[in-house]
Amino acid sequence: MEQLDGTTASLTGFRIGVTAARKVEEQVQLFERRGASTVWAPALSLGANLVDDAVLRAATDEVLSRPVDVFLATTGIGMKGWFAAAEGWGVIDDLLAALGRAEILARGPKSVGALRRRGLRELWSPASEEFEDVLEHLRGRDLTGLRIVVQEHGQSLSMVAHALRRRGADVTTVTVYRVVAAEDPEPMFHLIDEIADRAVHAVTFTSAPAVAALMDAAGSTGRREDVVGAFQADVIASCVGPVTAAAFEMWGVPTIYPERSRLVAMVKQLETELPSRTSGQTLEVAGHTLLLHGDLILLDGSEVKLSPAPWAVLQALLVNPGHVVSRRELLASLPSGIAGSEHAVEMAVARLRAAIGTRMIQTVVKRGYRLAVST
Repeated sequence: MEQLDGTTASLTGFRIGVTAARKVEEQVQLFERRGASTVWAPALSLGANLVDDAVLRAATDEVLSRPVDVFLATTGIGMKGWFAAAEGWGVIDDLLAALGRAEILARGPKSVGALRRRGLRELWSPASEEFEDVLEHLRGRDLTGLRIVVQEHGQSLSMVAHALRRRGADVTTVTVYRVVAAEDPEPMFHLIDEIADRAVHAVTFTSAPAVAALMDAAGSTGRREDVVGAFQADVIASCVGPVTAAAFEMWGVPTIYPERSRLVAMVKQLETELPSRTSGQTLEVAGHTLLLHGDLILLDGSEVKLSPAPWAVLQALLVNPGHVVSRRELLASLPSGIAGSEHAVEMAVARLRAAIGTRMIQTVVKRGYRLAVST
């Protein structure tokens, strides 16, 4: 199906969680143009949280106190913020001169751009845009006595500094900003429930701190195990690149990420991955054709809209079409906040029958319910 703007509705019926704090509108539009519905829950604060001015000034004075041999630039926003602060203090020329005499290694194009706008040139930058590859570039060298300055990327790089010091380097870290959790946690709590209840098909992550923030929030609500289980079984953790994906390793969560760490590439990968994992299910039920594709339900070609509870019942009945599912099992499948007693199951079944027809859901006395699948 083709949209008015020429894109195909390849993600119709799929619901995708978005955790980004920046470029949100662009990401949401990319998904919605492809037919997906989205739920936005920023994992991190929308703005950079600059460190105390006095702390940054002290770090800058430390950098300027002695010649710098190697400078590691990690983020564009960090470099811009540092240069702007140095201008305000009247030491920008001294800072540029000090860094200009050093061997500059830059993590990616954004940090390269920030450097070049100030007349600085990087000696080397990895094609992968991974900080790990910057460190790998240094591992084969003798660092004894070299003075290395590291601009941190929003999270502490103290362990990196310690590792370089063990190899004889004199290391100074410069913290320009910190990445912290979003000010309003409610959207994230809502997304956590949707992940745990399998109400979304995929969730996108554009930074490693966003992964940590989501897992911290899930822990605070007591749903971390549910979230991990959902990611391991039904919900895709889609990451913009390998650095972000690595943040999931400690939780045993499988991830996907594109070859190029770009937003559009991540969206296009999901555009292929989601339909391939949920290729669609067509059943003949009580003389009717039931087609499911993601969250899209077609009954004899007409779309059917279901609220969360009847949709959860239908999903449970579809796990093994035609087999009986007990009321207890259906109760366990209902979204959190709805499941209270078996009466909730009866209400959900009644609503499902009202939506798709009474003959399609059979009651098996004293056992439960089943789909009236044609044999």
